[in-house]
Amino acid sequence: MENKNAKQLVLWGLAFIFVILVFQNMKTPPLEKEIPYSEFKSKVKAGEVTQVRVRADLIRGEYKDGGQSRRFKTLPMPDLKLVEDMESAKVPHFQGEPDRSWVTSLIMNLGWIVLFFARWYVLVVRQVQVGGKQALSFGRSRAKMVDDKKAKKTTFADVAGCDESKEELQEVVEFLKSPDKFQKLGGKMPRGVLLFGAPGTGKTLLARAVAGEAGVPFFMASASEFVEMFVGVGASRVRDLFDQAKKAAPSVIFVDELDAVGRHRFAGIGGGHDEREQTLNQLLIELDGFEQNQGIILIAATNRPDVIDPALLRPGRFDRQIFIPVPHLKGREEILRVHAKAVKLGPDADLSIVARRTVGFSGADLANVINEAALLAARRGKEAVDLSDLEESIERVMAGPKKRSNLMSDHEKKIVAYHECGHALVAKLLPHTDPVHKVSIVSRGHALGYTLQLPKEDKYLTTRTEMNNRLAVLLGGRSAEEMVFSDVTSGAADDLAKATAFASKMVMEFGMSERLGALSLKKPDQEIFLGRDIAQKGGYSERTAEIIDEEVKRIVDEAQAKARDLLQKNKKILDDLAAKLFDSEVISGEDIDVIVQGAPA
Repeated sequence: MENKNAKQLVLWGLAFIFVILVFQNMKTPPLEKEIPYSEFKSKVKAGEVTQVRVRADLIRGEYKDGGQSRRFKTLPMPDLKLVEDMESAKVPHFQGEPDRSWVTSLIMNLGWIVLFFARWYVLVVRQVQVGGKQALSFGRSRAKMVDDKKAKKTTFADVAGCDESKEELQEVVEFLKSPDKFQKLGGKMPRGVLLFGAPGTGKTLLARAVAGEAGVPFFMASASEFVEMFVGVGASRVRDLFDQAKKAAPSVIFVDELDAVGRHRFAGIGGGHDEREQTLNQLLIELDGFEQNQGIILIAATNRPDVIDPALLRPGRFDRQIFIPVPHLKGREEILRVHAKAVKLGPDADLSIVARRTVGFSGADLANVINEAALLAARRGKEAVDLSDLEESIERVMAGPKKRSNLMSDHEKKIVAYHECGHALVAKLLPHTDPVHKVSIVSRGHALGYTLQLPKEDKYLTTRTEMNNRLAVLLGGRSAEEMVFSDVTSGAADDLAKATAFASKMVMEFGMSERLGALSLKKPDQEIFLGRDIAQKGGYSERTAEIIDEEVKRIVDEAQAKARDLLQKNKKILDDLAAKLFDSEVISGEDIDVIVQGAPA
């Protein structure tokens, strides 16, 4: 932008100089007195003429008149002795001039004017035209058409960890490849496919794979590109996008982050018919209006399907809604192998071990694990990525990089050691808890220390007993501090926040409170609508709110009492664990097993 402004400034400066030159060239020349040829000859012989310029059709020059210099001109006559007379009179300067035709005169007189108007056109008129085109282009879609010839073609082979979702989309690919196969039986091509799931699960990648497998034009746009400050621009861009797709049909349109324009209408403070809702209305019409969009499939992705307008989700618009889950164990291993193709792995880099230790990781997280491991190995000067690099990268993704600059005093280091060992020991002694993989007091991210628990397998259900034990593990660090140092620190702030939120879910969502029973008191996740939600209460009485607070406090207090009781009964083991952690800064799950069993470490 700065280069463009500097260029325009230089052009305007040149234009100003040209205007000055034209002005000077077009100035009225000094007045010349026309005299007879005889008077001219007399002045030459008298020695009054100082300068003469002779042309075939005109003689002009200067002469002295009472000490002043005056200009003259006269029509020439056949006079062969003129040069001799000027030499005799010792005229200081006399010379000839070429004869100018009327064409030459016209060019000399009009050339500067033409040049001026040419500059004016480039600097002013052209800029106005370009500005007008830019103003008219507000209504044009900014979607980009992905060219598989220039960009790398994406297929289902590049997507792993979501086999069921790929099967659903495979039918869409068959629709695009051979629509007659389904139309002869009366089937219709689905108009829209909504992909929803957690961030990083591969929704955009799946949409690109559909276009790559079908070999059709792929238009990619973000929902936020439709909404502008100008009224009607979003709807116009939606129309233009579908017009482009119609010309290239069969084709695929992919709209990312659909919730930017597809939220509930009349939602938000006061509701109203704003620009976003006009864009949504146009999208509804394009998907299923009077005009049928044959051969066009709209694929949209969102992380918040709960806020999408119901009119978009009905059959005939988004016919299929496909959930993209966080990958399971087998899916994580497949994703790791896809991303590890470009990385040189060592012989001990077992991706199945990495998959077991990355429960809950999305596809983007797993790609980051492989990339971080490759960067770590490169910094350490290794020839290949080994298992230690992969384990380190898992911790970097989960907790952040190490912070060696955070130098704690011995007293604070001892507090952190007992805090983390409190978590680890409670997790080790209680059943139905995730195994402890590593305990560290090396600072990572915002944490001064951390206890890494990795589940053995994927779990989809959690019992009340497991939740209570998990709360006890969270409060084990604070309980250890209080028991050993007779005081508590601010280091347990994150543990307390997690424990409180977890206990609240047990009471308000999971129905795990005996006093409240099987009730769900969770407030719906939706935007406030003035006049409806403000007038309504929270959905339950103040007495119920008091009971909720009492139950949450009871569950947390019982979990803390359980953790404190376990630590008091195993004080010797806690001291041994803390001493070893204080000395080595990092202890593994095997070291904890050895100390708990009483054998020498």
